[in-house]
Amino acid sequence: MKRASVLLAVIAVIVLAVGWRAPVFLTLRNVLDIANESSLLAILVAGQAVVLLTRGVDLSVASNLALAGMLCALVGKAFPGAPIALLLLMGLGAGALLGAVNGVLVARCGLPPIVVTLGTMSLGRGAVYMASGGAWVSEQDVHAGIKALPRAELLGVPMLIVIAAVVVAAVAAWLRWRPAGREVIALGNNPDAAVYAGIPQRRRLLQVYALSGALAGLVGVLWVGRYAIAFTELAAGYELTVIAACVIGGVSIAGGIGSVGGAMAGVLFLGVVNAALPVIQVSPFWQQAIAGAVILLSVAVNAGAGRKSRLPILERSVP
Repeated sequence: MKRASVLLAVIAVIVLAVGWRAPVFLTLRNVLDIANESSLLAILVAGQAVVLLTRGVDLSVASNLALAGMLCALVGKAFPGAPIALLLLMGLGAGALLGAVNGVLVARCGLPPIVVTLGTMSLGRGAVYMASGGAWVSEQDVHAGIKALPRAELLGVPMLIVIAAVVVAAVAAWLRWRPAGREVIALGNNPDAAVYAGIPQRRRLLQVYALSGALAGLVGVLWVGRYAIAFTELAAGYELTVIAACVIGGVSIAGGIGSVGGAMAGVLFLGVVNAALPVIQVSPFWQQAIAGAVILLSVAVNAGAGRKSRLPILERSVP
């Protein structure tokens, strides 16, 4: 929590500094815009954070997103009268299936997560091309319900923010209060001890990768509706942004350290920076440079925290 508090304080300083130069940045409308733009990232980060906690990684989230989005866009184009609930379930199912493939290869076959998800990332992109034949689904062909959902509002709050809040709260509650969620954290802290404690390692790994995939599939449908287009390179490279938000928010790539709440602070940081730089007339190219610098700093801080947490153990082992 201390790490998240420091990050929130940094965000507050950035907001106040930019707001001092451009007061429009402090308006409620701008706050909602930033939250709305960050909502899709927040959903993906919630799933990725859980995977990282197990000492894994899911590089296939963006291609999974693109595949689920394209499949739902094609079905919506062919059947304009299809209910939006069916399309959402289709996106969730397609994403969960690809995520489950990752989980089986990691948990059952013992393959390294980075290799597995790198392979399924390429597989997903190829599947998007084969499904669409390389063609786009343009705005006039996107299902009306898919377009309407991300643009709707609930009591003045954009629906994307509402959906993201529900998803993030559900994942955080699962990790904190459900036995399976606590077992995931224990698995990331010490896999060997977790096995001796009777934690079903394979089942938990399969669950977290399926969860990450399902959330990617959900975002795929929402992304297509948000931007009213589906194409083969949809969200290309976005997996790096997802991992960056997690690391900035204090989720360790070594597993076992971090929280969904901290990861959301990372999402908020990226959202504020991306919104602030154009306001102060800084080139968008600096966004990547700043994000990269913060990632390096975050990894260094995580490594230092990990060494400190192991130090007492080492000291006790010295005769």
